[in-house]
Amino acid sequence: MSRNNKGETLPEGGWLDGDEQRAWLAYVRLQLRMSYEMNRQLVADSGLSLPDYDVVTALSVADGGRMSITRLAAHIGWERSRLSHHVRRMSTRELVTCGPSATDGRVTEVALTDSGRRALQEAAPGHVDLVRCLFFGGLPSSLLGPLTEALESVYANVIQQGTLPPPVGWHPAEN
Repeated sequence: MSRNNKGETLPEGGWLDGDEQRAWLAYVRLQLRMSYEMNRQLVADSGLSLPDYDVVTALSVADGGRMSITRLAAHIGWERSRLSHHVRRMSTRELVTCGPSATDGRVTEVALTDSGRRALQEAAPGHVDLVRCLFFGGLPSSLLGPLTEALESVYANVIQQGTLPPPVGWHPAEN
C-alpha cells in the first residue's frame, strides 16, 4: 500500500469525499483524545501507561499469563521490535519477565509477574470507569450495535489488507 516512488499526485480513488473525510477526522480525533485520556488516567491512578496496560491485559488472558513475543505483538497490533523494547522496560519494573521459552529456546516468551497482575487489578476499575464515562457515556444505546458492527468490519479489513500478521485465532465476526 506504500506509494513511494510512484510520483502520482492523486490517490487512486480520488480524494476523500465530504462524508468520508468527516468520518475519518471524527475517528482520528476520537482515537487521539481517548488515548490521551486513558493514558493520563492510568498513569495517575496506577503508574501504568496505556501501552503497559495493553501488554498486561493481553498477558492476563493468555494461557499461564505468557505468550511468545511474536504472538503478543500480533495480538496487540504492534511491531515486534517496538514490543521488544517496551517489554524490556517493563521487565525492569518487574511487571513482566522476558526470556527463552521453556518448550522452545529459540522463542522469546513474555510472562506476566505477580506484580504485573496486581498492577492490572489496581488499574482496571478506574480504566473501566473512564471508558464507560467517556466512550459509552456519549453513545446512545441504539447506536451500540451498529457502531460495533462498523468497527468490526473496518478491523477485519485492516487485518486482511494490512501488513502485520493477524492475531492468532482471529477470524472475522459472524453476523
